[in-house]
Amino acid sequence: MDFELSEDQRAFRDTAREFAQREFAPHAARWDAEAEFPREALRHAGELGFCGLYALEAYGGLGLPRLDASIVFEELAAACPSTTAYLTIHNMATWMVTRFAQPAVAAEWGARLASGEWLASYCLTEPGAGSDAAALTTRARRQGEDYVLDGTKAFISGAGATDALVVMARTGEAGHKGISAFLVAADSPGIAYGKKEHKMGWNSQPTRSIAFDAVRVPASQRLGAEGEGFAIAMKGLDGGRINIATCSVGAAQGALNAALAYVHERRQFGRPLADFQALQFKLADMATELVAARQMVRLAASRLDAEADDATLYCAMAKRLATDLGFAICNEALQIHGGYGYIREYPLERYLRDARVHQILEGTNEIMRVIIARRVLAQIHPETLQ
Repeated sequence: MDFELSEDQRAFRDTAREFAQREFAPHAARWDAEAEFPREALRHAGELGFCGLYALEAYGGLGLPRLDASIVFEELAAACPSTTAYLTIHNMATWMVTRFAQPAVAAEWGARLASGEWLASYCLTEPGAGSDAAALTTRARRQGEDYVLDGTKAFISGAGATDALVVMARTGEAGHKGISAFLVAADSPGIAYGKKEHKMGWNSQPTRSIAFDAVRVPASQRLGAEGEGFAIAMKGLDGGRINIATCSVGAAQGALNAALAYVHERRQFGRPLADFQALQFKLADMATELVAARQMVRLAASRLDAEADDATLYCAMAKRLATDLGFAICNEALQIHGGYGYIREYPLERYLRDARVHQILEGTNEIMRVIIARRVLAQIHPETLQ
């Protein structure tokens, strides 16, 4: 068991860190304040391969393991959790296209998505189907060489500003076996976008509902076979949970870095804050919890890379632990800053707002506990969890 990063992993980490400090950090506060979607910065990320980190190499991706991708996302999220979170969603959609689309479609769309020339949104959630994703009602009816989509998706990241939509729709019976996946051009006739949601955080990426009204999609743009959509969605969500957990780790690292700098600079009662034991204990707990979250995420990523039978379990564990601890670390870092942490001149309140939603999306942490509990209760000998 080796916890050290390889030479290649260190190179990816250093490249991502330098890129984040150059392209994300100087602009993150403005993107948040002005709700600006930074397409240019995302295009620059694509030039380094960050828009197709684990997409198939045959279609323009880097083909990296999820573990290596998590190292990149963590560094980016330490500068801007919101923009990085969108980037992880785009990576998930790009991977689905390169992995499950027909070769001609993957060749046409994959390279543009992996390069950042085109951006993608992932469309699973509906107004009445959040945690119960298998209950979705958006329908795709076969008509000749096309499918016709009707229905509504909700809380879609990037909606209205992206070029491609990966859409889960019902083609058959009720339940998860009747769901199929489709690649849809975002400007297709019959698509209407709702108002931009006003959110607590994640303001550098737009969030809208999407209505599909008799939207025609070529059958060649179905991903996988009919009825495989839910399985594809769940495979995507295992990686998505690692991605969001990683964004929480990155946000927590950024918050801890800010807190460490602050306690050395700020003085009270004639002494640096770093001299006060109460704050030393707080920082010690934050650092310990950050390392624990990071190692849990990397363990889950390694299980997913190994295609282990228990990968879904570990992805759920990592998502639950890292997003809860990440938010708590951001909150403690804000507290250390006192009143300064509450104003926008400092990044703490932005880290806190951006990290909060991570406990909700890609499956709420309550759903993560359901997944974990079911698996643990099925174990005759729970100590066999490694």
